[in-house]
Amino acid sequence: MTYAITQTCCADATCVAVCPVNCIHPTPQEREFGSTEMLHVDPRACIDCGACADACPVDAIFPVDRLTGPQKAYAEINAAYFDGTPAPAPAAGSPNFHVWDRPSFERALPADFRPLRVAVVGTGPAGMYTAQDLLLHTNAEVTLIDRLPVAGGLVRYGVAPDHPTTRKIGDTFARFHDHPRVRMLLGLGVGEQVTAEELSAHHDAVVYAVGAATDRRLGIPGEDRAGSVSATTFVAWYNAHPDVAPDAIDLSAERVVVVGNGNVALDVARILTGDPERLAATDIADHALRALRDSAVREVVLLGRRGPEDAACTRPELLALAQLPGVRLVVDDHDPRVGAAIDSAAPGELAALLREVPREKVDWSKTPGEGRRIVLRFHSEPREIVGAEGEGPASAVSAVRVSGTGGEVLLPASTVLRAIGYRGTPVPGLPFDEATGTVPHDGGRVTGLPGTYVVGWIKRGSSGGIGANRTCAAETVGTLIADAIEGALPRPTPPAKAFARLARRRAPHVVDARGMAAIDRAERALGDGDGRPRTKLATVGELITASRRRARR
Repeated sequence: MTYAITQTCCADATCVAVCPVNCIHPTPQEREFGSTEMLHVDPRACIDCGACADACPVDAIFPVDRLTGPQKAYAEINAAYFDGTPAPAPAAGSPNFHVWDRPSFERALPADFRPLRVAVVGTGPAGMYTAQDLLLHTNAEVTLIDRLPVAGGLVRYGVAPDHPTTRKIGDTFARFHDHPRVRMLLGLGVGEQVTAEELSAHHDAVVYAVGAATDRRLGIPGEDRAGSVSATTFVAWYNAHPDVAPDAIDLSAERVVVVGNGNVALDVARILTGDPERLAATDIADHALRALRDSAVREVVLLGRRGPEDAACTRPELLALAQLPGVRLVVDDHDPRVGAAIDSAAPGELAALLREVPREKVDWSKTPGEGRRIVLRFHSEPREIVGAEGEGPASAVSAVRVSGTGGEVLLPASTVLRAIGYRGTPVPGLPFDEATGTVPHDGGRVTGLPGTYVVGWIKRGSSGGIGANRTCAAETVGTLIADAIEGALPRPTPPAKAFARLARRRAPHVVDARGMAAIDRAERALGDGDGRPRTKLATVGELITASRRRARR
């Protein structure tokens, strides 16, 4: 019986490395790697050994005969990826299904090379894959820095709470927190307590993995009205991010309009319409769970500028949305192009997943009906976020004016969430490209700053999921190692422990690895009483207090 990769695939290719018959594709050596939504198991070559399932960091791989309910579709999705490709066959004189390449150790320093001091700013997936690469391929001493007093980045504050297996990648990263060549300095802001220049002076190299902290703007009138909120803020709110207040989101409206139809937009729609009691078993923020239990939201409208064939979400996420318990998924049939695109979609294409979804011409003058539903409205571009009639430009949202077939349509709503992508922000002391929201670089090497590197979304823009950061980190670390061998890294003059002393003088409440472990224990203990994996501490003060109180015991 073959195995199949399912919805939570992180695509970091850990499974590829352990497969004895090379039946998982695309591999990091193949052109498609990084451009597909997920990895796939070839059922013609799989030998049912289970090595991939054992190695998967997010529990996404299962025997086909154990798939149930919505997951059964992944057997077909995996097989369909290989349609039209020749069946694998043993190479002449070999029992293998693949002629394996010669081993390559491109990212390695000479054995006698002096230990490097490398600072990694950011503890999300990009930063932790970078740290992992440095620890595995070099003798570097790594300092992990984060402006928040807790590690995790996107894994902690970006993954939806109803995707708990995706969060398990955090357990893989956590094993490096107390590595003998790692020092953690959490709650230390670069550009706040220390400067980029000071960081560089104390290290051979500095790698910035600071992500994309803000959202892209719509650029339409009324965008800053009360009730118009970024999806970035909403995601941070339900994940207990200290930067977002518990009362930042108002769920008193019956209809919420979400601009965008990417994975983040689908996350938002799923959280707003899903059963709060199902979320009660997750690590969702306490304040968000209370608000969702009292929520008046019955309908979420997802606006897509283009047609269903060009929706920005992935097939696994759309498939999950279509099978959300207790929620009707509807396609607004306002434009003949929508139905035509769905009906003509080939098997395996995104739009084909909507073939069984009901289509209705929604009457937006009416309030949402009974029950909960999500409406997909394609070929609709927001033109204005309208305020209450007779009130000023800062009045609360009352509707969204969108372009549609035959003219413009007014969608009544008092809450609008924009989910059209994340955007990087300038890093003090580093060059910045305003057009792309990234730091200019060459293979990860920051332009004009020897010894300074970038990785993740601040390097390549907000594209690619968790696993994409693994290959991104490999490139950056490869560049760093090449620079080290060529003698291009500026050598630090202060002693190795000087930066930690400087950090503690500037940020007395800095959290180290023992403090991070104490926070983890405290959150898990709080969650145990309610049958939850953890209860997140939602303020900087709570996190610091937990790190100190528990660490002393």
